[in-house]
Amino acid sequence: MATIPAEGIYKDRGSKFLAFAEPIADEDAAKARIAWYKKKYHDARHVCYAYRLGPNLWRTKDDGEPHGTAGAPILRSIDARGLDNILVVVVRYFGGTLLGTGGLMVAYREAAKAALDNWGI
Repeated sequence: MATIPAEGIYKDRGSKFLAFAEPIADEDAAKARIAWYKKKYHDARHVCYAYRLGPNLWRTKDDGEPHGTAGAPILRSIDARGLDNILVVVVRYFGGTLLGTGGLMVAYREAAKAALDNWGI
């Protein structure tokens, strides 16, 4: 398992989705890393994420995307692999074309999946 963030990318109709997956120890560490991504990618339209810390602690954020179209698909990608103590952040650079709710859900899921695939899990 990688100790540095694994990266993935997904593109659709001009939008670019950069995904990063990394292990996290606790909620404070997750918040710190999310803040770091928001600062680093301050020019991106959206910085969405999901993390899981045990069976009963998880968080998602759509960051301005329609409710349930970003964080939830990212979390489902994590849960599909049975992962724990993990953060996945997906940064979106808007390409000028609206993708619709279905398109957004696919894009965030596929970007997260690409990062997790590159993590070697």
